[in-house]
Amino acid sequence: MDMNQWKEKRQEKAVKPVEIAVDLGQFFLEQDIKKNQQNFETIFRKCSDIVNRPFTVGGKDGLDAMLVYTDGLIDKDTINNFLMRSVMLMMGDKADELTKKNAFQLLKDSVISIGEVSVVKTIEEAVDKVLVGECIFMVDGHTEGLSLSVRGWQSRGITEPTTETVVRGPREGLTETLRFNTAMLRRKIKSPDLKIEVKVKGKFTKTDVAVCYISGLANQGVIHEVFQRLERIDIDGILESSYIEELIEDEPWSPFPQMEYTERPDVVAANLLEGRVAIMVDGTPFVLMVPTVFSQFIQSPEDYYQRFFLSSFFRIGRFLALNIALLLPSVYVASTTFHQEMIPTPLLISIASQREGVPFPALVEALIMELTFELLREAGVRLPRAVGQAVSIVGALVIGDAAVTAGIVSPAMVIVVAVTALASFSLPAFNMAITLRMLRFPIIILAGTLGFYGIMVALLAILIHLTGLRSFGVPYLAPVAPFRFSEWRDVLVRAPWWAMDYRPRSIEARDLKRQAEGLMPEPSQNKDEEEQADD
Repeated sequence: MDMNQWKEKRQEKAVKPVEIAVDLGQFFLEQDIKKNQQNFETIFRKCSDIVNRPFTVGGKDGLDAMLVYTDGLIDKDTINNFLMRSVMLMMGDKADELTKKNAFQLLKDSVISIGEVSVVKTIEEAVDKVLVGECIFMVDGHTEGLSLSVRGWQSRGITEPTTETVVRGPREGLTETLRFNTAMLRRKIKSPDLKIEVKVKGKFTKTDVAVCYISGLANQGVIHEVFQRLERIDIDGILESSYIEELIEDEPWSPFPQMEYTERPDVVAANLLEGRVAIMVDGTPFVLMVPTVFSQFIQSPEDYYQRFFLSSFFRIGRFLALNIALLLPSVYVASTTFHQEMIPTPLLISIASQREGVPFPALVEALIMELTFELLREAGVRLPRAVGQAVSIVGALVIGDAAVTAGIVSPAMVIVVAVTALASFSLPAFNMAITLRMLRFPIIILAGTLGFYGIMVALLAILIHLTGLRSFGVPYLAPVAPFRFSEWRDVLVRAPWWAMDYRPRSIEARDLKRQAEGLMPEPSQNKDEEEQADD
């Protein structure tokens, strides 16, 4: 092929017609059913899953009608038994009343036996209904159609959440279907004050985003702010709640998560009862909750199902684990590199003997082991579950032992990294655990270059950042900063339920009182009444 032929071929490619997106504004619902059928066929051209079904209503001399729906998103049994059978075979005495003029109202009021029916007046509205799984029914001579709620598709059943397992507590988790999730929430909060408002987001995905709150509890300012931030979203698609999270969070450059997410309906209900707002997204089981404070990330759903002594003990343990996950490798590197005088002499001699043949300084040694662990963790997550667990366990054992035998790292460093990993996995919030693992690397580098001074600089920088962080107007470190001692009943420890009379003030709920005072259980003091009751 010479140069001229190549240019001609390139020009042919350049002038090749490109398919233009359909402009729905040029179509209308017509009185002529044939034109409506042609319009839908044009709009859904090359859409093999869209069914356009013409038929006759009312028997031999009946009227032309049509159905439009998306195959796979509707319940065919409902269409066959409660629509087609009704309008084609079971008109009965209504067939004599059927005229072109009254067909629409007669079918809507007296023939179609489907519970949820609405009227669509524009073709844009009809197309949107078809794409979300509803069925459009039209008859000849009318410029309106009926939208029939016949949604039905295969979905995952309700199972126990894999990321938030508990020993004691509900075992049901949210699913990918929004209506199932709102039904589970409604089953837990049986009050008309539970409001669920739905917005559609995404130019192509048209994803339902539900904002849930309890009227009278949630702060009106927070509700208004949530809707205002959602209104700003103009994007082609929403596939997961993380899209919403990144588009509406307060500080997008912060590594710390500013919204809590969960796939447990009981956790969503508990947060709504504290005055928060939940954001559900169709297609994902993970629900966002705002506003969020730092202490929520060390709290487990089980804290509120076990007795408060156990809950407080485990919560303090998680707080220690958080500090270990963030600082243990850095403290080891700093103490073995710059501050050996702080280590007890027998332990120092043991560590020195272990590191005798290691060619790297403690800083490089720690970075090698941390990076290796992160690679193992990532491989374990990405591989199939059965293979991933084997790779994680075998990899940790084999690589750790091989690294020590080869003299690349010391046994003490393997122990430090293993304890750090255990502490990281003990945190209930995965997004916070990832953030701590990410921050660990710069802190290790500062510890290996500046010692404890570097660690303190890093901690001060993190503390200053957290102090200025807010989640929908609520200080991220509340109730620690600003200090509110009355709310410490549910921070490091959990007070018994009978002592938590008020909701957190930092959330700024409209009604702070949670329960009646004086609910602490105690034996009856009136022995005479007890004796009379026994008699």
